[in-house]
Amino acid sequence: MSLTQDHQTKKLMNAPEDIIPEMIEGMILAHPDLLKLEGATGRAVVAVDGPRDGKVGIVVGGGSGHEPAFAGYVGRGLADAAAVGNVFASPSPEHIKEAAMAADGGAGVVFLYGNYTGDVLNFDMAAEECAELGIDARSVAVIDDVASAPKEKAGERRGIAGDFFVFKIAGAAADQGRSLDEVVAAANRANAATLSMGVALSACSMPQTLKPNFDIGPDEMEIGMGVHGEPGMRRAKVGRADDVTNELMDLILNEMKPKAGDEVAVLVNGLGATGLMELYVIYRRVAQILAAQGVTIHYSWVGEYCTSMEMAGASVTLLKLDEDLKSLLDHPCRTPALTVGAAPRPIDGAKRTVRTYEGTSRADAVDRASLKSSGSISPKIFRVMMLAAGAAIAQERDRLSELDGVIGDGDHGVTMDIGWRAVIKALDVAPADDTITLTCTKAAKAFLDAVGASSGPLYAGAFNTAGKTVVDRLNLDGAAMAAWVEGMLNGILGRGGASAGDKTMIDAWMPAAEAARKAAGTTDDPAIVLRAACDGARMGADATRDMESRRGRSKKLGIRSVGHIDPGAESAHVMLKAMSEALESAG
Repeated sequence: MSLTQDHQTKKLMNAPEDIIPEMIEGMILAHPDLLKLEGATGRAVVAVDGPRDGKVGIVVGGGSGHEPAFAGYVGRGLADAAAVGNVFASPSPEHIKEAAMAADGGAGVVFLYGNYTGDVLNFDMAAEECAELGIDARSVAVIDDVASAPKEKAGERRGIAGDFFVFKIAGAAADQGRSLDEVVAAANRANAATLSMGVALSACSMPQTLKPNFDIGPDEMEIGMGVHGEPGMRRAKVGRADDVTNELMDLILNEMKPKAGDEVAVLVNGLGATGLMELYVIYRRVAQILAAQGVTIHYSWVGEYCTSMEMAGASVTLLKLDEDLKSLLDHPCRTPALTVGAAPRPIDGAKRTVRTYEGTSRADAVDRASLKSSGSISPKIFRVMMLAAGAAIAQERDRLSELDGVIGDGDHGVTMDIGWRAVIKALDVAPADDTITLTCTKAAKAFLDAVGASSGPLYAGAFNTAGKTVVDRLNLDGAAMAAWVEGMLNGILGRGGASAGDKTMIDAWMPAAEAARKAAGTTDDPAIVLRAACDGARMGADATRDMESRRGRSKKLGIRSVGHIDPGAESAHVMLKAMSEALESAG
């Protein structure tokens, strides 16, 4: 069977690269009384009536493709702002920081997002940048997906439709005027009391590829599949609605263990291509099961609240209520996707102070005469090598995404291409006399601002660290080339936390650095050193085929990840190979 189904999907769009800004523009135009756009990136959607002095700011965020999440929950009584990422990719730290600045009322800000590696990395980096601006930013990562990890490892679980309840509770607590610590505590209690299970019936597709991002038979379903196509607990023939609902509810209730007389809130969520007819059939069975156990449904929602583009399927989410959570759930809110109660009443004396944030700027001036000039890789040649890497990623985009579709969410090639396109754009307008270190610094910022996801922080760290490693160089010789490759490795290790053998990009960069270091011990020719690094990366990427994934979304596959090359390791080789060939051509 092929990695993905052969047919193309269909989407109503103008151009893939414009779909996110055009979607945001459409949302703002459709809801001018609720939403506005702030910040230079165009990715911070802000509530017209929300942020105010003295109130804890609520910032939600994540990748696009889950609409109405996340910007659909921006409005009075819920989120003050949303940071909008690319399709299935976390917003970048810059997107998040702009949303935080818009939401900041001087009482701190709470970041709320699903528990995915890319989101955690980017929101953590944004929190660090916010701290430098004087904004106290705290994070709550939603962990409701029962299928993604056992109870004893609940902290590793994914966030899926349970975002809905955690966002609602935190937004209400903030709107009531609770302190930062109290808002975080309410969000954490909701997080611990929220459990979800889902079932997928069909794949979804990226706008850039128009190919299903995973393979599932026409008569198959997958119990526990994530909202990006992450693997679930088991695959089987499509069952009867009641039988499927029974299985979803059994897994939730076996852990939640509600008693007769307990109250819950229920969300039956469609993933994008499953209609209300089917969702109400599922809800019917959910209500029957809860009634049989004497559990009262305080409130319920049925519809599309956290989708996966055109994926067919549904999820069931239960929030076990106490009196405080119930009052927060009932607190009025008004957003494009959710209205609870009457329109929230204006706050007497409320105002929003326009705040200014002082940033530091780093001068690009450098004394070129003090830099070491030995070696054949000049700044001009290095820039050509970087441009070649970007062109190679663009050429291999679909293949890399197909590799990712087998063990991940199918977006790696698309994400890397978006990042490298931004790098190429930044380098095209950069001064011709930029040093190699400056080129790396600008590449890091461009990649990070464009991508988010996990690749954004990892490669931003890689470029920054590699650039600093050769900060004393004008040109690169063999030893400096090896140091640059090792700097790429160290930058990824410093931000990501993966180790050799985890089936990640580290498994290509580590043997690449080792091979480069060994070659530099025998030659001063950077072309030979880089070719050795390329060969090391090829060997490392091939070795991931026999590894079981221990990191990221593919970790949930377990033994099913064996037999497939890691897309991050493969893209590392693509970049090094292109840089090596460009260097040899320049020579």
